[in-house]
Order: sequence, then C-alpha cells, then structure tokens
Amino acid sequence: MKKMLKVFLMLPIICLSGCWSSIELNELAIVTAMGIDKKEDGYLVSVQVLNSSELAGDARSGRTEVVTFRKSGATIAEAIRSLSTDVPRRLYVAHLREVVFGEEMARAGIAKPLDVLSRQKELRSDFYMTVAKGSTAYDTLNVQTALEKIPANKVFDSLENSETRWAATRTVTLDELVSSIVSKGRQAMLTGILVYGDPESGSKVTNAQNISPKSGLRLDYLGVFKKDKLVGWLNRNDSKGVSYITDHVKSTAVNIPCEGEQITVNTTSSKTKIKGKVKNGNPKIDINVTSEGSIGEVECTIDLTKPEKIEELNKRYAKDIKDKIEGSIKTLQEKYQSDIFGFGDEIHRTDPKAWKRLKGNWDQEFANLDVNVTVTAKIRNLGTISDSFQKEIEE
Repeated sequence: MKKMLKVFLMLPIICLSGCWSSIELNELAIVTAMGIDKKEDGYLVSVQVLNSSELAGDARSGRTEVVTFRKSGATIAEAIRSLSTDVPRRLYVAHLREVVFGEEMARAGIAKPLDVLSRQKELRSDFYMTVAKGSTAYDTLNVQTALEKIPANKVFDSLENSETRWAATRTVTLDELVSSIVSKGRQAMLTGILVYGDPESGSKVTNAQNISPKSGLRLDYLGVFKKDKLVGWLNRNDSKGVSYITDHVKSTAVNIPCEGEQITVNTTSSKTKIKGKVKNGNPKIDINVTSEGSIGEVECTIDLTKPEKIEELNKRYAKDIKDKIEGSIKTLQEKYQSDIFGFGDEIHRTDPKAWKRLKGNWDQEFANLDVNVTVTAKIRNLGTISDSFQKEIEE
C-alpha cells in the first residue's frame, strides 16, 4: 500500500518536470506591429520586429531598433508563414502594439484579416487597430520615429494620449472592432494613420536623428465603415462630434467667437446620455450632453469678471458642441448611412420588439432617424488670472 502511495505522489512531479515546450528568448522575433495590404493575387503582410541587441545595454552599433519584414501570399496565414524565409527567429506576437490596414485593404473589406487575427492564440487583446490613410500599411511601418525608438509604441501612446486630450481620434481593440462589424445596430470606426513627408526618407535611421524629421506618423481622425468595408473619412469637427455622442470626450479644446477673435475653452469633463424610443412606429433618439471647462486662452478684450459675459460664453460653448454633434450626425446620415454611434443598439435595448422589425433595414432607418440634441455647457474656471491684460495694452 505504501509503495502504491509513493507512485501516486510521484506521478504529478513527473508530469511537471522538464521544459519540453520552452522557447528561449534569443529564439524569438518579438513583433510590435503588423501591417496588412491588399494585392491583386492575395495579401502583403508586414511585421515590425524588435532588434533586441540595439535596445539592450548602452552599447550601440548604429543599426535601427526595429526591422520591418514583408512577404506576400495567396492568404494572410501563408504570407505570415513565408516570413520565416527572411526572419531567422520564430515570430512572437504576444507584445503586439498595433495592427494597421492599408487603405486599399480596408476599402476591400477586413473580415478575412480579422478572422486570421482572431484565431491567433498568442495574441492579447490590448493592441489597437488602425488604417493607413492614403497609403499602404508597409509604408506606415517603415517610418523611423523620433521621440519613441519603437514606432509601434509611438502610435500606441499617441492614440491613447490623443483620445484623452483631443477627442478627435479613438482607440479600438480587436474585440471591439469585431463586435461592431457583426452588430446590427452599430457600425465600426477606426483612426487613420497618416505618413507625412517623404516615406523614403522616413525609413532611414537619420530621420529620427533630425531635429525636424523629414517624415513621420500622425493620427488623422476617424474612418467610417459599413460592415467590414471602409467607406470614407470624417473631418476634425465630425470626429469630435462622434466622440461627444459616444461619451468618449475626456478633455479637448473648444474655440468660441468673441468680438471677431476667439476664446479657447479647455473641456475638463463631459458626460453624454442617449435615450432611444419608438413612437408611432418611428425610432427616435434623444442626446443629452453636459460639459464643463475652463478658460484656456483669450484673444479678445472681453471682461470676464462680469457674470453676464460668462453666461453668454456658456451659450456659445454649448452651441459649438451642439454644432459638432449635429454636423457629425448629418454627415453620417446623408453621406455614409453608417450608424457608428450605436443608435441601433440603443433602440434594441429600449424596445426589443420594435427592433426586430427595424433591424433588417436599419441603414435606411438610420438615414431618416429623428435625433434631438440638448447640450448644457458651463465655464467653471477662468485660469490663474480673472481678466485679460490685453485691454490694458491697447489702452
């Protein structure tokens, strides 16, 4: 009996010992970004791989911190596998920061690339999806950036920083993108990545060493999708309007007119509530936005110590936000017929029975949807000075 007990206790130890599936770090090529482009006969896949020898320690050989490889294939999975002919190590995607689709790829449809990405067991859910605006994904990954040694980290951090402080862009994960594409009541959106300057110069190490780089990567507002296809781009104001509606404004700048000049209000908080309803068979949406801000800049000679002046600015502040919201709704309804706001989802939650009737033709229903917008905006802080000294200079 004791011998049987010893054997029983030894079995788990035998199973736990050894490293039969281990892979050493020097056998991995850590991928920080992936680009997918459309070709006539298939796909072009690009990967941005860390050059670990340049990142570790103080010694530098003058080589780049990242290396971009690309391969084509009839399928995306084939192209990824064929990268092994160029990359001497196994591609490891658990530290992926960004996936970028070329604009041509995005307009053709991204369902197949998303299928491939969703099947990868090594992928985590904390990377962001983007579209290369007016260029290929390869050109985007091939740009050396100045402040960040790893270009993928530059894009990742810029997306988070811009979403927090500017509100005209959006971070979108793989799960969020897939959920929007398969939803009947919401369409997808992705932030555009613009390669400015000379792409060829951007691929050189010296580009990141210049005080004014000849090429770089810039976030460029929101791309609108219908199902899995990119159908167009929004401008700055419409992109901000989308963020207000979807309650993604944490902070931003609002310019309001003042005596032929401008006053900038820095929004410090914003909250949006959306209520859907179906009345006489017709869907309706009520949007209520409450924003607060502080004075960031004054170009005119307005007397900010007078309460009536502040109240007037509050009305202009609210009007600017309302104009952006209504402008974005008009663009999405008339130009794209794409409900990236998720109004359909709100109608579904409010009246599931009516949604069963509406969802089959929601694009048309959305285009004719009655949307009521109410905005309350207040300036809570004048900054460190209560009144501008500019009028004293003019006097």
